[in-house]
Amino acid sequence: MSEALEPRSLGRLKWRCRRGLLENDLFIERFFRQHEETITTRQAEGLELLMELADNDLLDLLLGRTEPQGAIDTPAVREVLALLRRPPLGAAAAPH
Repeated sequence: MSEALEPRSLGRLKWRCRRGLLENDLFIERFFRQHEETITTRQAEGLELLMELADNDLLDLLLGRTEPQGAIDTPAVREVLALLRRPPLGAAAAPH
């Protein structure tokens, strides 16, 4: 089991996660609002790998247009990506 991220490391991670594309920032800000208190070192590793991507490649992953491939196809990336893709708490489900 992965341990909780220390506050100082969390601050650095949040700074590292700032993006140039507003859409990515919205996903990431929501993630931190919902999970800031429980982010693990494993999830931080996954976020770090995702932040190495170009903005448009990251957005494609966040929107589910693509799936992780190659060096970023790790359990940590898949775990954090699932959390990033999760709809906001209290959001209504889309009609079928």
